Amino acid sequence: MLKSTLLEAVQSAADEVRRFIDLDFKISNKEGVNNLVTEVDHASEKIIIDTIKKNFPDHYILTEESGEIYQDSQYKWIIDPIDGTVNFAHRIPICCISIGVEHNGKMILGAVYNPFMNEMFLAERGCGATLNDRPISVSKKEKVENSCLVTGFPYTYLDMPNGPLEVFDRLIRRGVPVRRLGSAAIDLCWVACGRFDGFYEHKLNAWDSAAGFLLVEEAGGRVTDMKGSPYSPYQPGIVATNGIIHNELLKWVNNEI
Repeated sequence: MLKSTLLEAVQSAADEVRRFIDLDFKISNKEGVNNLVTEVDHASEKIIIDTIKKNFPDHYILTEESGEIYQDSQYKWIIDPIDGTVNFAHRIPICCISIGVEHNGKMILGAVYNPFMNEMFLAERGCGATLNDRPISVSKKEKVENSCLVTGFPYTYLDMPNGPLEVFDRLIRRGVPVRRLGSAAIDLCWVACGRFDGFYEHKLNAWDSAAGFLLVEEAGGRVTDMKGSPYSPYQPGIVATNGIIHNELLKWVNNEI
């Protein structure tokens, strides 16, 4: 029932997002420059919440736009109704619906769906990860210098030592390809299926990574914070890799190379 509700919520929201792609829609700005939200984000989120409440009215819900719908429950749904809103607002088809399901503080289910590429990524703890129902696994690259990486930058640049631009500069000056797609959830999915070998980002929210980090782990990869400690979606930094290059990428990120 949990998985079927998750899939129903993702697919129903995707139908709504697709409906708007060629229509005019309202765009507004949240805190920071170009931190956009559209009426489609809200429409997608409403469909997801309604679907969850229909089947699990007593579950805790955390969403990007509405915040917390608190319930005293062992289950929490963590929702990004459109991850990659700037892309969506510009009709760039690298965006998705992302939902993670947590039980007693542990992520147990995650789904990420890009309706414009028709790619459904699904992970269940202990059962592996799939793309359109086919098993996926991380890459086999052995060195960072031979890898293809992906990252993102916060809307409000964090004036911190060894921040996003410094790490990016260090890697690209050594010829390491680092991409920036604009959707952390898709970044993580593409690590999970081996398109990228690693991903790092300095500042994410729980809804950005809740589903994606489980996908990486279930596809055989490794996910930690930026110091190599166990990952929690409730802290900002993340490093996710195929596992083989993980310790080396941590050194690059922390300027220990």
